[in-house]
Amino acid sequence: APAAGAQQPYVAPPWTYKTKQLNRAEIDALLAKPGQVLVLDVRRPDELISKGSFPVFLNIQTADVEKYADYIPKDRSIITVSNRAHRAGDVGDKLTARGFKIAGAAGTLDYEDQGGKVAHITPPPPRPATAAAAK
Repeated sequence: APAAGAQQPYVAPPWTYKTKQLNRAEIDALLAKPGQVLVLDVRRPDELISKGSFPVFLNIQTADVEKYADYIPKDRSIITVSNRAHRAGDVGDKLTARGFKIAGAAGTLDYEDQGGKVAHITPPPPRPATAAAAK
């Protein structure tokens, strides 16, 4: 039996999406062609800060993808990104149905588990309270 408090390895739920789940080598190959690919991160801002992302990305949260689909370029292959790729797979399927070219879905935690490095974002410090805000 594992020691009390020992971290259990992550076991992914079954992949049920039509969108391909990308591994690190596939992600790295796509990222090597920045003029041809768009990274669409579908996570909340707090997840971007706590988990990191790829160096350059467009962030539209899962619930807002349909609403802002017109802002997503159709001239590039898209990598959808979430923590473990499941939300990314779901969004990939939805965007494919709307005519977008989806290269696949990626999870930043999976990418790191496979030895990849993501960029970690440092949030700006809180702004000091001003006298005008106190009124």
